Amino acid sequence: MKIRSYTDDDLAAVAALFTASIHGLAIGHYDAAQRAAWAPQPPDLDEWRRRLQGLNTLLAETQGRLAGFLAYAEDGHVDLLYTAPDSPRKGVASALYAEAEAALFASGVRRLYTEASLVARPFFERQGFMVREVQDVERRGLVFRRYAMDKTYATAAS
Repeated sequence: MKIRSYTDDDLAAVAALFTASIHGLAIGHYDAAQRAAWAPQPPDLDEWRRRLQGLNTLLAETQGRLAGFLAYAEDGHVDLLYTAPDSPRKGVASALYAEAEAALFASGVRRLYTEASLVARPFFERQGFMVREVQDVERRGLVFRRYAMDKTYATAAS
């Protein structure tokens, strides 16, 4: 697996992976209407361009194809973490997260935080995040449950 930085040429592939991930991996947690509101088909590339602007985005590639991505802000916010539908539990998310955490820790960040979906919560808990708040948020007229989570460490990344 190769981890590399996002470029503007990756926009369509990232949006497509996100959409495929939501419609493929979130089936057991969100109904069809919620998935359609969360990840409209086709994806709006202008919306994605705006969403990724100002974020550090890492891509994981296996055998020359996109297997996942993670986007984070310099303040420790892990904003997006998605894997391809054929890539869950293959170390893709863990590799992306480890790279982002190391970069943030090296820059002096000592608190990471995210808003995890029902699907992502167990992953973040395995990384040492704790649920701070259960949230119900609206997207395109539908309500979604998510978890505000954070991880704080004093002197060493773990």
